Amino acid sequence: MRKPTIADTFFKAVDLEPGTYRWCACGNSKTQPFCDDSHVGTEWTPVAFTITESKRVKLCMCKQTQTPPYCDNNHNKL
Repeated sequence: MRKPTIADTFFKAVDLEPGTYRWCACGNSKTQPFCDDSHVGTEWTPVAFTITESKRVKLCMCKQTQTPPYCDNNHNKL
């Protein structure tokens, strides 16, 4: 499997309302950190995640996290 495109070398903090979201795993989405279906026709699939209460989350932008979609600070190793 090839490595995803690094969208940024830092996380993105976003305020989310309850709902289901799709995190971009390929790194090619124009609506980072969320999926815009740029992965269609590739080996990548977005990661769906659900938020049950309004909160701020840190979403991975380097696509190297071991805890997708959340940042685990792997961007510090790039």
